[in-house]
Amino acid sequence: MNLEWIVIAHSVCTQKHKMGFLTTKMMERTALFLSFGSYLTSLTTAFLPLWKTMNSDLNEVENWFSGLWLTCLYTDERGIQCKAYDSVLGLPMDLQISRVLVLISIGTGGFALLTAFLGLEGVEMCVRKPHVKRGLLIFSGVMTWLSGLTTLAPVSVVAYTTVVEFWDEGFPDVMPRWEYGEAMFSGWFGGLGQVIGGTLFFVAVCMGDYNLQRLSVPVSPELKPRTKHYLKTEVL
Repeated sequence: MNLEWIVIAHSVCTQKHKMGFLTTKMMERTALFLSFGSYLTSLTTAFLPLWKTMNSDLNEVENWFSGLWLTCLYTDERGIQCKAYDSVLGLPMDLQISRVLVLISIGTGGFALLTAFLGLEGVEMCVRKPHVKRGLLIFSGVMTWLSGLTTLAPVSVVAYTTVVEFWDEGFPDVMPRWEYGEAMFSGWFGGLGQVIGGTLFFVAVCMGDYNLQRLSVPVSPELKPRTKHYLKTEVL
């Protein structure tokens, strides 16, 4: 075997031994699992009617819940009863914008997971060329970022309007007011997880480029095998 390839293989093995489990393959799968879990959290948040809650001191047996698509009323006698909004145009502007952003988040997040799976190292389905897989991982990182930001944006908008309405001095003190629901916190966690997952896709691409760069580095001339020169002699 050529001495040059022995030195390259030895350096790669030494680097992997130092890094332990932090390999490109492991980083890609970590990014995919984190993005997938965060995507499911964001998807659940989008359809939960728990974005805002309201209970009145005058009638403590009734609890109201509001989401992007439904309004629910919970009582001890009848349980929970939900009803869809009567008109889309009659909704507040923040809910209309949040609906659009949530749908964009669901579409981009699902497409990002599909392209990320095809771009994983070791997955030989449909795509086998390394440069194409690299492009798919970069595209997945961008789409995962977009999905996470379009999840954080509607949750933050609804949270802002809820705070403004809660502290509005124009409402009487006895009037019940909307407060934060559990779904808003899960939306923040899901969106933040997708942003981190998209970042890890870029980290995996950088790690792969670094490994390829190490393999392409020329070996020092001192390590190259020396050629033997023989002198031609004549016997008299």
